[in-house]
Parts: sequence; structure tokens; C-alpha cells
Amino acid sequence: MFAMNRKPYTFGRFRVSLLLSLLLSLSAPIRGETVNIAVAANFLSTAQQLVQAFSQSNSHNILISSGSSGKLFIQIKHGAPFHLFLSADTDRPKRLIEEGIALDDLKIYATGQLALWSKHYPGIEQGLEALDKNHVTRLAIANPKTAPYGAAAIEVLASREPAYDGVIVQGDNIAQTYQFAASGNVDAAFVALSQIKKLPQGYYWQVPHEIHTPLHQGAVILKAAQDNLTANAFYDFLSSHTAQQIIRQSGYLTF
Repeated sequence: MFAMNRKPYTFGRFRVSLLLSLLLSLSAPIRGETVNIAVAANFLSTAQQLVQAFSQSNSHNILISSGSSGKLFIQIKHGAPFHLFLSADTDRPKRLIEEGIALDDLKIYATGQLALWSKHYPGIEQGLEALDKNHVTRLAIANPKTAPYGAAAIEVLASREPAYDGVIVQGDNIAQTYQFAASGNVDAAFVALSQIKKLPQGYYWQVPHEIHTPLHQGAVILKAAQDNLTANAFYDFLSSHTAQQIIRQSGYLTF
């Protein structure tokens, strides 16, 4: 009788073991896949915070490359091995979708805010009126051809009457533009609010949204990453409450 009862007991134990294995596999964190993310320069520090928050529940290797949206766009078109593209605009992600390089799933993950910042000149808080050559001899903006924040700065300057008659210096991207002002090479700069919001020094004027094209920032999954579970999980994470809270605290608007 003992021999006859042994098989059902073993089979039952096997079923329990199999069920536990399945449950553990479903709840286990995603691990092992490397994800390369191309991130617009204005969003670099925020992206680093998001990766850190994402890492608390997922074991992975996420690498961030930062630059102007325009230059990252060109790199992607030429085959750079990125999985996700977090641009400072929606135009370039849309073009990647149209050209079959990205999946047809555009996500607006943030709306940027433009600021006019000076390290030493309090008058900058008065806005465009403060842009006279007696106080702001040199003004920095990001390259409007490759950086959406630079294009927005040009729109803002065009709304000023009389026109600003000082020297305009162009940074390769918004990060370099900020460095020009932080180092004292220029008197003021149009930067992302996220770059200067928490600085202990300096003065800024937050540019009204009405005088420039909205800085809606779009993200896409590149086709090379359509089967990369970690890349897809991070893309979904951008819409989570945790991620959106981090993005808002960094100085962006969210939906």
C-alpha cells in the first residue's frame, strides 16, 4: 500500500513546485538586458533620476547618451545603437516613425519650460526688458537648428521691441549654453527651467508659454528595441505616477 500511494504524492509535490516556479518567474524583476537611451541635453539630470527610481524594482543596465535632439536624431538615422529616444520636441520622433526607424507609439513624457537666467544680474527677473546691452552684453542660446530650446529662444527674442542689440553666442546644446552663463563667459542665457530651478545662486525669469512654441517632449521606442523587455518596461515607466512626479519636481509640466 505504501508503494501505491507514493506516486500520487510525488506528482502533487511536483505540481506545487511547478506552480511556485511559475509564480516566481512572473513576479521576478526584468534583468540582464542592456538599454541605450538617447536623451535630450535638457532632460539629462531628470533621466538619471528616473533610471535610479526604475532600478529599485528592476535589475538592468541602462546607459544614457546626451546631446542636442538634432544631433541625436542624426546619429539614430545613421544607425547608432540606441533603444529609446527621449527628444526635446515631437517633430524628430515623428520623423523617425515616418521613416520606419521607430515604433508607431509616440509618448509626450514632459513639456519643457524656458527660462532666462543670469548668475549675477538680478535685473534679469524683469524679463525681456532687462536685455539691454548695458547689462547683458553677451547672451547665450542653444543652436536653434538642433536644439528645440534654442528655437524657442529665437521666437522669444523676435517678440522683443526694440530688438536685442548685444552679442548672441550659440551653444551646441542647452547644457553647453548653461555652462556659458555659469562660467561668466556670457551675462545671461536662455536655458531649461529644470537646469536652474534648484540652484542656490543666480536670478531667472520664467518665459511665458504664450510667446513661443510649446516645448512638448516626445519619446519613442526604436525598432531595434521592440523585443527588449527592459526598454519597453522603462518606456512604460515614463507614464507612471512615480516618474511623472519626478518629472514635475524637476521643473517640467506633465499631462
